[in-house]
Amino acid sequence: MGAPPRRLLGKPGRTQRTRSMEGCSVATPANGSKDGLDFNPMKEYMVLSAQQQIAVVVLCTLLGLLSALENLAVLYLILSSRRLRRRPSYLFISSLAAADFLASVVFACNFVNFHVFQGVDSKAVFLLKIGSVTLTFTASVGSLLLTAIDRYLCLRYPPTYKALLTCRKALVTLGIMWVLSAFVSYLPLMGWTCCPSPCSELFPLIPNNYLLGWLLFITLLFAGILVTYGHVLWKAHQHVASLAEHRDEQVPGMTRMRLDVMLAKTLGVVLAVLFVCWFPALVLMVYSLATPLSDQVKKVFAFCSLLCLVHSMANPIIYALRSGELRASARHRLACWKKHLRGLGPEGKEEGPRSSVTETEADGKVTPWADSRGLYCSD
Repeated sequence: MGAPPRRLLGKPGRTQRTRSMEGCSVATPANGSKDGLDFNPMKEYMVLSAQQQIAVVVLCTLLGLLSALENLAVLYLILSSRRLRRRPSYLFISSLAAADFLASVVFACNFVNFHVFQGVDSKAVFLLKIGSVTLTFTASVGSLLLTAIDRYLCLRYPPTYKALLTCRKALVTLGIMWVLSAFVSYLPLMGWTCCPSPCSELFPLIPNNYLLGWLLFITLLFAGILVTYGHVLWKAHQHVASLAEHRDEQVPGMTRMRLDVMLAKTLGVVLAVLFVCWFPALVLMVYSLATPLSDQVKKVFAFCSLLCLVHSMANPIIYALRSGELRASARHRLACWKKHLRGLGPEGKEEGPRSSVTETEADGKVTPWADSRGLYCSD
């Protein structure tokens, strides 16, 4: 038998990465022990203090529960409405709500189990869990991109929007997006692990080259969102200049221009929330690829990760609950429940008010446009 491996000296981050490589096979048992070796490589990633663990439990419980309830409400309001669930715009919103609901449950439960209860699973189970978390957040960003493209098509090609993006095309696009997200997310489970490649400083059993690949993929999605919304914002900027020139005049398309300005304000909120919630975690992921991390930086990353949960909680408010049609659907459902509880008979026919003047005009063969607040296209 050869001599036992020497303990490496130097920076703590580099030592931890090397030990994680040595412990790849050790991490297979659920108790983190094998052949009498009492070494659990997962412990190197469990860096939170007792007070920080309490904070994580409180934050994950509150944010996860609130986010799950919000997204469930959005899913119910859309899927229970025959009119809304046939609209491509609301199909994309449903996909976003489903991804954010799963993210709220899967991320919060696994995050607390790992950092607070310090639960250690077998290698396959752990990779399944971390792949599921990756899938939910990747699908959420993918749904945001499809929503951005949908709104761009609606604003750029209003006369042909209905033929350009049908319900069937929307469902096929969503299916492709979810399959691609699942494939990218479960690559570590399929065998792309850090044995013997260098392990990530932030994620157990995840190799740095996979993390780099995922970061490039998610960056492409974010770039698509920024470019798409950038075109919309530029169009709104042009309309602001036109409105300033004809402030006291009533010219054709004035209502449409005002809706563009409202759209720009909402998209400003969208991009700001997207940046604030995702940028810190992504920056630390990139930083971890270049240098070893101290435990303090890992603690910062743990709490920055919770911002992604905040984003899942904010999405229903930004994308769904601002829609007049969804609010009308909610009022209709509440009225139906009240009638049911009072025993006044079956539910009435759903016919909520239109979400904007533009959608009402669309029924009169006027160009369909966007909701003045929720910003959804009329089909």
